[in-house]
Amino acid sequence: MKRWRIATIGLAFVLALASCAPRVAERGPGTYKVGNPYNIAGVWYYPKEDPVYDETGVASWYGEDFHGKQTANGELYNMQALTAAHRTLPLPTIVRVTNLENGRSIRLRVNDRGPYARGRIIDVSKRAADLLGFKQNGTARVRVQYEGRGKVADPAQSADLDAAHVAPRTAAAPVTSVAATELAPPPGASGAAPRVTATLPTPAPAQAGSDAAWDEPDGTVTRQPVPASTGLWVQVGSFTLRSNADRLSASLSRIGAAQTSMVTLNGKPMYRVRFGPFNVVEDADTMLDRVIGAGQNGAHIVVE
Repeated sequence: MKRWRIATIGLAFVLALASCAPRVAERGPGTYKVGNPYNIAGVWYYPKEDPVYDETGVASWYGEDFHGKQTANGELYNMQALTAAHRTLPLPTIVRVTNLENGRSIRLRVNDRGPYARGRIIDVSKRAADLLGFKQNGTARVRVQYEGRGKVADPAQSADLDAAHVAPRTAAAPVTSVAATELAPPPGASGAAPRVTATLPTPAPAQAGSDAAWDEPDGTVTRQPVPASTGLWVQVGSFTLRSNADRLSASLSRIGAAQTSMVTLNGKPMYRVRFGPFNVVEDADTMLDRVIGAGQNGAHIVVE
């Protein structure tokens, strides 16, 4: 009997050690998907192919709570991988994310949906946040640009979910040109404001015939020029008629003084209603909550 107890204790000890060992799991078969329109907390999102996607906003990151769980396209989330979550881009998609506060820029593979926290445009992995230099702060003002369609994961490819990836390489940014881009709202997004980027540095395009946009992100960190200043704006709506913009501003007067400004979109004037600028994310978040509380679910934060 005593010998049986010793054997049982020994087996339990072995099983305990096994449960503490690093988990090795397949990256997951994954699929390429665009997805159907969906509603989260009263806001409709419209996934679509968007090769001209170029937006500014606030990024956040996610880590331990989701590590090893399935992503929206069927892969497994690895907080040490160079991945991200986005609400509307196809999965997987390669994007370039640039931290506008320090100039750090990396390529990431979007394979999940989110973030659904108000005022965030992208959720990056823990490792990506570290490389971009905002893991400690939790958020950063960023620019997100489409680079190409990502490769679907090979179901035979296994990855240690707790293994560290190769240390990043740092290279100098080859360009210093400046451009501003104005984008139309997602199809079907009634009353949503068009996303307008700030005047920010534009990376050099890939050479003709190159499939660089299909390459897996390798952790290379480039340096982009840092804008002299950036402001956070809560953008509520955009209209072709000034009278409609003025009417919306008046209806929001009880929560603050909204500004109406004109931009040109596809050669036509558009009148946007915004609050700001704000210097810190928390202040922009507070105003966004107030605007959404007033019934403007399409409001969002932009960096300009």
